[in-house]
Amino acid sequence: MTNEFFVKLINGTKKVRSRNVCLVDPDLMRSKAIAYGDTILLVGSKIFPLLVQEDRENTGGISVHEEVIRFLGVRAGEKVVARRVDPAPLKTLVLAPSAQHTFDTRRLNLELRSVPVSRGIPLHTKQGEFAVVSFEPRVEVGMIVGETEIEITGEIIKQTQKNIPLVSLEDIGGLTEQIASLKEIIDISLVKPEVPRLFGFRPPKGVLLYGPPGTGKTLIAKALANSVMANFFFISGPEIGSKYYGESEKRLREIFEQAEKSSPSIIFIDEIDAIAPSRDVTNGEADKRIVAQLLTLMDGIASGGGLLVIGATNRPNAIDPALRRPGRFDREVEIPVPDKRARLDIIRIHTRRIPLAEDVDLETIASMTNGFVGADIEALVREATMRALRRTQNPEDVKVTMEDFQDALKNVEPSALREFRVEIPNVTWEDIIGLDMVKQELREVVEWPLKYSNLYEEMRAEVPSGVMLYGPPGTGKTMLAKAVANGSGANFIAVSGPELMNMWVGETERAIREVFKRARQASPTVVFFDEIDAIATVRGSDPNRVTDRALSQMLTEMDGIASRKERVVFMAATNRPDIIDPALLRPGRFEKLVFVPPPDFETRKILFQRLVTKHPFDENIDFSYLAKLTENFTPADIKGAVNRAVLLAIRRSVKEGKISRITGEDLLESLKSVRPTVNQAMINYYNSFSERVKLAGTYA
Repeated sequence: MTNEFFVKLINGTKKVRSRNVCLVDPDLMRSKAIAYGDTILLVGSKIFPLLVQEDRENTGGISVHEEVIRFLGVRAGEKVVARRVDPAPLKTLVLAPSAQHTFDTRRLNLELRSVPVSRGIPLHTKQGEFAVVSFEPRVEVGMIVGETEIEITGEIIKQTQKNIPLVSLEDIGGLTEQIASLKEIIDISLVKPEVPRLFGFRPPKGVLLYGPPGTGKTLIAKALANSVMANFFFISGPEIGSKYYGESEKRLREIFEQAEKSSPSIIFIDEIDAIAPSRDVTNGEADKRIVAQLLTLMDGIASGGGLLVIGATNRPNAIDPALRRPGRFDREVEIPVPDKRARLDIIRIHTRRIPLAEDVDLETIASMTNGFVGADIEALVREATMRALRRTQNPEDVKVTMEDFQDALKNVEPSALREFRVEIPNVTWEDIIGLDMVKQELREVVEWPLKYSNLYEEMRAEVPSGVMLYGPPGTGKTMLAKAVANGSGANFIAVSGPELMNMWVGETERAIREVFKRARQASPTVVFFDEIDAIATVRGSDPNRVTDRALSQMLTEMDGIASRKERVVFMAATNRPDIIDPALLRPGRFEKLVFVPPPDFETRKILFQRLVTKHPFDENIDFSYLAKLTENFTPADIKGAVNRAVLLAIRRSVKEGKISRITGEDLLESLKSVRPTVNQAMINYYNSFSERVKLAGTYA
């Protein structure tokens, strides 16, 4: 349960006795369970803690001094976020004066006793104006008590401006393990640098965060800086470059020097791969100089000097290896695409200040957003809120409904996966006519392990990692794969085998690696390889060895996913199962082979009925007769025949000047120009292969 709430700021300069006090509306105090003497933290472009006193009149908000409003960077009458906090008693407090003269710190303590403070806020006293530079312990809000030792710096206020982010760890969801690991590094590098020295080792100098775009790498770095009240210096990798010789290196040196002077500090380098690419790959001398300068600067960071460098990238292998060793980036932390539980945490954070209708089910939204990263979820919530705002002129009456979220989902897709055809298909089992045995088998082998993963874990059941569909062209193999993904709520990545092939050495393997990487990021995922025979033929059959290398890469990737027990299921389709390399058809890979036959008589009849009745049609059409005439026709053949019949009806309509219905004669005429895809030789071939599969022990 959060203590945050929105509140209107009122200029109460004439009645507020102190800049460190706020007067709260009595009704607001009761509704938010705020008591006299509590501390409230106001959040604008900066933060300011204030002691609570009860207002004598109903203002509907919080009255503060005009200088507090100005410091927060807002205007009177605006709404800001308020949060109840418990200030920690301070041991030491460092203040910077507005002018230099002699100060009595004992009297200063008496005057400021029980005043809540945070880094950077102004303090007005009888001895002059001060700015809070730092304090111990390093918390967000502290309280000046009798035991607090006050120290006055020799620097004036303008020289002690701090750059502390306002993002807190409470604003981050679903990354508990990663944050715990990073806080451990922060503690020994910035908070307690003396601890490593006691045990004779150096504290870490750098951390590399890697993961897809939008997962929260920058947000984490800012929140960590806020948690220890460290200054935050942001470097954008692409922007640090300069066309002038030595200018980029100079910028880096200046930032590191400034950070060291303002310790404790965190330097965050976003897209570090842009300024520190591997020197073995890059041909640019400027890139090599920047890498060398960064190495020198990181080596020059003093042990326990109160400085930590955090780099962020979505391409960790593109970074120069010299940076990825102890003494530089000591630890690498993956920031992954959130799973369902993590997405639920993120959704709760983004909706905590939004009025939700009673029908909104956040757990359902979390289930519907497979593959979404934090930035995508933020965009989803924003889009849903904008849709709700369009319904009313008064923002106070806004309620975001489940329908708003469902509509928003149509326009927001996983950003990290847009380069692939990633979708949650809308094909259902009911859309596929016939094939009942095939559908039931796919439900059990593919859909159930994804949909009921907890049950499979409790039963300790082995989950097949892949299914290969084989059969004549046009029998519905791709539709079956889409229905599986839809039924399980998984993302669906469709990959065409021929599209992966590339004439350049290594490019086909790189494309395969990328497919598997995206599948892991978007899990649970169904990856469908259409025409897999283009990249997985028996090894040795390709004189150029392109398919051999592609197959080896595919086997390696499939084994890697199986070993990590990722929620990724592989499906493939082929018309030529006999030329697939046997290594792909063993357990742990495509271990299930499923034959997708041409439709039987009853299925063909239903297909004709469903396709024809979408159009104006003659009720005397004999669908049983049409089904009898179309033995060995695939669903694609039947659809082609119906489309041809529709065209004949349109021609007649144009000629007669009125709408004409599809007749039985139109369908019979169209069948004359459509040849069945399947012939008897093809059926014999698939029957023979199915028998060999059964004898080999893999059921179909």
